[in-house]
This record gives sequence, structure tokens and C-alpha cells, in this order.
Amino acid sequence: MASAPERRVTVAANVSRLNARGRVTGLDLARGLAVVGMLAAHLLVISDAFVFAEPDTWVAVVDGRSSILFATLAGVSIGLMTGGSVPPRGTDLTSARVRIAIRAGILWVIGILLILTGVPVYVILPAYAILFLMTLPVLTWGARRLAVLAAILGVVMPLLQVLLDELPIWSTPLGGDLSLAIGWNYPFPTWIAFVLAGLAVARADVRATAVQLRVLAVGVALALVGYGADAATGYGPAAEQGGWWPAVWTARPHSSGLLEVIGSGGFALAVIAAAVLLCRVTAVMWIVLPLRAVGAMPLTAYTVQLVVWALIAAVVLGDPSDLSGFRALEPFWPMTLGIIVLCTVWALFVGRGPLEGLLDRASGGSRARR
Repeated sequence: MASAPERRVTVAANVSRLNARGRVTGLDLARGLAVVGMLAAHLLVISDAFVFAEPDTWVAVVDGRSSILFATLAGVSIGLMTGGSVPPRGTDLTSARVRIAIRAGILWVIGILLILTGVPVYVILPAYAILFLMTLPVLTWGARRLAVLAAILGVVMPLLQVLLDELPIWSTPLGGDLSLAIGWNYPFPTWIAFVLAGLAVARADVRATAVQLRVLAVGVALALVGYGADAATGYGPAAEQGGWWPAVWTARPHSSGLLEVIGSGGFALAVIAAAVLLCRVTAVMWIVLPLRAVGAMPLTAYTVQLVVWALIAAVVLGDPSDLSGFRALEPFWPMTLGIIVLCTVWALFVGRGPLEGLLDRASGGSRARR
């Protein structure tokens, strides 16, 4: 057992790692917010759509947006681990592609194992794995080309997504299992736009203040356009069943509609930029350290919450798939605070999250801190 002086040295070293000059601490905050947002989306009953002018609906801000924030952050992380503002070339490119492919494989396996717990949520990790692989051909691209491709796909793919969702395979006995195995609730043909946008942010140099301010401005503008158009002319869930265009012209969470891609994609960019800017203030960086600890190990935090959910539901309810029964236990605050405390203690006394360490060791490490 470590002595008190040894523990102090360990804590000091781990705090230094979390606050390291080369680390973009605001990204940890953004990831921590995304984890808490997904906890809220899973565990709270959200009956009303988010309306900015109605505070009673503000909890609905997590619905759909948290997962899109995760996808966009994945792009930023991929960019930082493959050279940041300097795209990889030669042997660096080869090793980067191998690392990402290995990580994708591990994420997919973890995702399938979480699905097998029976917890009634759409596990995002299989989609994550596919999205990771889809970035391999564009790792050498610069920020501008990536941003243009993200914009094109963000406009074009929602127009096609409705047709993809109507493919006959989804109505076959295989369709349900295939949907879970590829994370189709987060459809990769459309969601790659979010990952590419995040990758573009990393290639533009997310550490630069000017870039952070531009990303914030672009994100806010896109959110205003997407949500504004939806408020003025968008279609509701009932109308979306009436044809192709109503299903496209909507910002409803998880619709993958054009206005959701624009609005929620902009929201994700704005949150990332705001978090990075806020963490430039030393006092703020320390105040949000517990959330940053969660964001430093998002895979561990995400996995733990689903495993704990499955165990509690199995013991208390006798059925891990009983969503309404589990929500009736009001688990959000206990689980959220528990995960924040667990991640903070682990980050201070141990260091890297266990699953993050697994990914790093299995893929041979990363070139840059995220």
C-alpha cells in the first residue's frame, strides 16, 4: 500500500497531466458535459421539446444533442491524435491509420457487449467504430477541405437518409440485429459530417484563440439557422410520417433531418469552442476539474453507467430492459454524482481511465494529447 508521501506525489503528477500545457483541457470539459448529457437523456423522462423561451423545457437540450456532441468531439480527438494541425504523412500516416482501426475494433466489441447487457438504450459505440474507420481516407486533408466535405455531406446526406431508413432490410428478421450492430440510430452516412467537422477543427489548430472564436461564431450561426428554420417552418413528428420532405425538413432529435444536422451540429461546435475558451481561465479550469476528469475518461464513464444500470435493474427490477421501471427509481442524480466522484478519484489517484488505457496500449499509444 502506498504511503502518504507517495500518494501525494501520485496526485500531483496526475493533476499535472490533467492540466498539462499541451493538453486542450476544454475538450475534457466538453466531453464531460457530453457524458452527463447522455446520462440525462437516458435516465430522465423528457416529454417536451426544447424551447429556449420556456425554462421548463431546458432539460430537453440533452436529447439528441449530447450524442452529436460526442461524435463531433470524436473528430477533434482523431485529429489531435494524428498530428493536430499538421496532417500525418508517410510512416506516421500508416501508423495513425493502424491505431485508429484498432481502436475502432475495440470500440465495436465493447459496444456489442454493452448491447448484450439488455439495457434499453441505443449504444453509440458501434456507430463510433464505423465513423472512426470512415476517417481513414481523409487523415491527410487540411482543415478547409474537411470543412467543405463536412458541409456537403451535412446537406446532402439528410436528403438521402430518409430513403436509407426505408430500405427493405430493416423490415427483415435480420434488420433489428443489424441496426444495433452498426449503431443505425446514429446513422454513419449522415453522422460522418459531425466527425469531419470536428476533424477540421483539430486541423485548423483548436489550440489557437482565433480558431476557437471562429468555431464559436460558426457554431452559433449554424444553430440559429437550423433551429430558427425549424421553429418557423419545420415539421413535427406527426407530419414526418407523411412523406420525404417533412422527414428531411426537421430538427427533431434523432431524426437526422437537415435542420437537426445544421442546428445540432452548430450547437456541438459552439459547446466545444465555449468549453475550450472557458478553460483558458485558470479559475474556471480548476472549478470544473471533476467534469474534466469525467471527460478525460469518457469511454470508461459511458461503459460504467450502462453496466451499473444493468446490474441495478437486474437486481431491483428483475429485468435490465425495464426502462420505465428504472427511471421510476430516479437514478439520474445518484448515478451522475457517483460517476463524477469515481472519475475524479480515479483521475487523481490512478491516472488514465482503465478503458482509455486499454485503447492506448492496444493501439500502440498516441502521438499527441487530446
